[in-house]
Amino acid sequence: MRYSGLKVITEGLFGNKGWKPAWRDPAPKAEYDAIIIGGGGHGLSTAYYLAKNHGLTNVAVLEKGYLGSGNIGRNTTIVRANYFLPGNSEFYSHSMKLWEGLEIDLNYNVMHSQRGLINLFHSDGQRDAFVRRGNSMINQGDDAILLDREGVREMLPYLDFEQTRFPIYGGLYHPRGGTARHDAVAWGYARGADRRGVDLIQNCEVTGIDIENGRVTGVQTTRGAIKAKKVGIVVAGRSSQVAAMAGMRLPIESHILQAFVTEGLKPVIDHVVSFGMGHFYISQSDKGGLVFGGDLDFYASYASRGNLPMVEHVMEAGMTLMPMIGRAKVLRSWGGIMDMSPDGSPIIDKTHVDGLFIDCGWNYGGFKAVPASGYCMAHLMATGESHPVAARFKLNRFATGHILDEEGTGSQHNLH
Repeated sequence: MRYSGLKVITEGLFGNKGWKPAWRDPAPKAEYDAIIIGGGGHGLSTAYYLAKNHGLTNVAVLEKGYLGSGNIGRNTTIVRANYFLPGNSEFYSHSMKLWEGLEIDLNYNVMHSQRGLINLFHSDGQRDAFVRRGNSMINQGDDAILLDREGVREMLPYLDFEQTRFPIYGGLYHPRGGTARHDAVAWGYARGADRRGVDLIQNCEVTGIDIENGRVTGVQTTRGAIKAKKVGIVVAGRSSQVAAMAGMRLPIESHILQAFVTEGLKPVIDHVVSFGMGHFYISQSDKGGLVFGGDLDFYASYASRGNLPMVEHVMEAGMTLMPMIGRAKVLRSWGGIMDMSPDGSPIIDKTHVDGLFIDCGWNYGGFKAVPASGYCMAHLMATGESHPVAARFKLNRFATGHILDEEGTGSQHNLH
């Protein structure tokens, strides 16, 4: 079924009785050409691009809960391509291009809104760093505009420009940045993969990975054994646990990142705004809620909840930047399990087991990377070679020293 405005009107006139399920609910087959472990954004996009770009349709996505029940539904929905280092810059630029054509490609409204992203800076040193970053973005073919203090005031008049501790010097404006509806991204990719013949199997937890003579042969699940020639591990914060089933110890730590949303308000924040001194970022959803977040909780955990000291820290940062937020009532908060790599950059690579692939280490960048991550993971699984824009996301870079430390904070997982 193809979605369209005409279809919505027609169904409205006839009682909405003609809609069909967005995807099937199949039972697992005994064998597939490829299995994707993880039914989140990255796993679903991998399955979609395996079918669309490479013609591999005998594919199963195995999700232990329901589709989109992990980090894809637990984030602040920011989409951007404002990276600095070669290796990251071209990858996220490619992802942005995919975002811009995603709704037409999927025939699904993911509510992608290019409202613009403004990263504030608060010192001469930060300004110089953002000048370099902006030039790198422009050299990559993306957009960046350096704003002075008055330029920021014109676009964001509600900020506290009189604070003396963290004075606002200006900002780096990324007009193509913005937000998208996180759940809709998962649903759109799920529907697209299903339409191309991929089996999306929910409530099917992988409990083991079968390996014979150094080659993957399938997986063990709560719904029985399933054979496969290729298996992709795409499980975000659970990457270390699933990889351990194949005898791997990944250089990944799992940390909690909290996010918050307020009651619905009249439109007030037109952009995505990032505070350069408090690691606070905020936007306003289409329903009017202010969606914001901050730092990791800084201790390793697999719990999808955070601690109160970090809640206080995030609220303090928000009040420092925009005191008006103090009048808003926080409705709910949630925590996502972040797969943190030592250098803050992802891994899309083969493993030591033939036919076993890994996609992890997304840190703060998981949501905006969903299209390119799936695109490149599918290319790797189908061809056995890394896609050019993901060529530096090798697992062995931590052994060779060729790291991609975007923030320059060193090899400590919780600092990126």
